[in-house]
Amino acid sequence: MRRLACIALGLLGIVGLGTAGCHHDRPPSPAAALDAGVTLSTTAWGHCGPLECRQYESVAEAFEGALASHPRVVAVGEAHAQRGTTVRSSAYHFTYEILPLLVGRASDLLVEAMKPPSGCGKTTEVVRGQQAVVTEKQAPTDQGEYVTMGTRARELGIVPDLLRPSCDDLATVEASGDDAVPTSLAMIARLTRTQVDKLLTRDEQSPGDANKLVVTYGGALHNDPAPKAERAIWSFAPALLERTNGRYVAVDLYVPELIDGSDAWKRLGFYPYYDIARDGAKTTVFRDGKSFVIILPRTAGK
Repeated sequence: MRRLACIALGLLGIVGLGTAGCHHDRPPSPAAALDAGVTLSTTAWGHCGPLECRQYESVAEAFEGALASHPRVVAVGEAHAQRGTTVRSSAYHFTYEILPLLVGRASDLLVEAMKPPSGCGKTTEVVRGQQAVVTEKQAPTDQGEYVTMGTRARELGIVPDLLRPSCDDLATVEASGDDAVPTSLAMIARLTRTQVDKLLTRDEQSPGDANKLVVTYGGALHNDPAPKAERAIWSFAPALLERTNGRYVAVDLYVPELIDGSDAWKRLGFYPYYDIARDGAKTTVFRDGKSFVIILPRTAGK
């Protein structure tokens, strides 16, 4: 599992078993890399290799653009902040710049965080230990930011919730031994898919909520509408695309200073076309069908 360098699991119990950005992880070709000197417009979509691309004056405008197709489900993915990070995280920007846009438009926010049931505390601790190979690299502030996100959502009239694995779910992860990480990822996808389906069904039965959004927030591995075959079991997106008759969008929200040139980032489809020195003053968006990558402006003074 160490070879899956883009995976960074969260803390079981408060911050969920999330993932870092693995969305659209196509290796850039040499030809694509040579074409990186594109000019991004703030007035219209252009082309960055196989992707559409443009810039916006603010992250709020960019997110509104992602909602233009009137989806029922918006699945937001992030790359979790790692230890030593000195800039504000994707979770911070989502909480304070994007959540307010969803007032009156979203019924629920499902955060990729785990709330284990009572009665299986020993199993929970074992599973947490199994994830330590990746969770120990995360910023200690991650779990607090997820809690703050839920609190802010409730203040805005959006109902927050966590994923709720059963003791049997956790026992399955524990029993998987060295495969605990991929087993956890599959569990996250299944729990999210099931819970979102219930929320959609409830909204459909309530005239006041029939067309409201259900929003998920977590790692950018699980929300991919077109995952590679070997990762399909880790994505809830294909099932929710079918459930909503196509009214689904994935939005990956990235902090530019964290795009560090590691192999994990280089595998992402937008990587050859983004240059923080050239593009970092504004919000940059890459679009591929129902998938959006929103790269925040660089932090002032950085």
